[in-house]
Amino acid sequence: MRFFTLAAMAVSAAAFGLGSAQPARSLAQPKLSGPYLHDNLAVYFIHGQSAGGPVPLTLVEALAKGTVKLRETGSVNNLEIENTGDADVFIQAGDIVKGGQQDRVLMVSMILPGKSGVVSIGSFCVEQGRWSRRGVEDVRQFASAAEGLPSREAKLAMKAPPKPAVAYPDASATTSTMRRTSPIVRDETSTRQAEMWAAVAGVQNKLSERLGAPVAAAQSTSSLQLSLENDKVKATRAAYIAGLEDKAVDGDIIGYVFAVNGRINSADQYPSNGLFKKMWSKLLAASATEAIGEAGKSTASAVPSTGDVAAFLAQAEAGKSEEKPIGALARQELRDNEKSLYVEARKADGAWVHRNYLAK
Repeated sequence: MRFFTLAAMAVSAAAFGLGSAQPARSLAQPKLSGPYLHDNLAVYFIHGQSAGGPVPLTLVEALAKGTVKLRETGSVNNLEIENTGDADVFIQAGDIVKGGQQDRVLMVSMILPGKSGVVSIGSFCVEQGRWSRRGVEDVRQFASAAEGLPSREAKLAMKAPPKPAVAYPDASATTSTMRRTSPIVRDETSTRQAEMWAAVAGVQNKLSERLGAPVAAAQSTSSLQLSLENDKVKATRAAYIAGLEDKAVDGDIIGYVFAVNGRINSADQYPSNGLFKKMWSKLLAASATEAIGEAGKSTASAVPSTGDVAAFLAQAEAGKSEEKPIGALARQELRDNEKSLYVEARKADGAWVHRNYLAK
């Protein structure tokens, strides 16, 4: 069995130690269509030429076929994944995987090749507290990845460049003087995990407030996955999906951008229309979830135009560029600036597999 290591992103500041900055490449100006509207959600499509070759399976498809195994390692922030099939599998940063010791979200976008051997992949917990079997689920591995992370804030917490170590008061100290003089320094992983938990709680609270009923599941109140399976969430989300899913009909669509309440949120782009079509339902469901959480809040004076969207994409691509390998199978480029974060995932040979644009 071959063994590759895909280093966990965001596990430490060193994990983002990219060295000197590289000049940002200029990407081709995309053709855009839209907006297509449902309630407070606006969707735009990115059109372009598809790359040739077979379309990889998604993680959802591969888990359903049983050709990919995603297992616990005993560490919250590291899982192991193995593709025993012949077809390549696309994994997207933000894929939520259900089961194991606790539900996780995967940190990195990549292509997992056929007969990959065992690969280490970084993860964050999106279910606080549980570290045991839940119901009849297999505590050793994960069975599904039907949902994507429905929070721009959570994605930024997961993907942004490292921040300086943060010192927090020692809550166990017995006096205020000791708490001031004996701080606990939270490392990069712990800081990002805390931000992830805060973002998950924020999603749950917003959904509960907008829907007028709690969305936390009695089986595990902290589980984002189980909240997304809530009947009211699914029914409300279904209306958004019904209003927008059939808009992605053109055969040259390779990505999308969405805005909530008149503010551009984020974008995802893929090498081919075939891969975009496989991801579209999952992407739309996550976008609709964000829109539901923000429904009823004040909106911008106008829905962003395609010109506004093009400017957002160009501005994100112009950020300070830094690149690094991620294990033996992948590379990642970050372009960071004051208003946005651009993340491009590539194969080890440099061919890109996913582009994510996040507004700050």
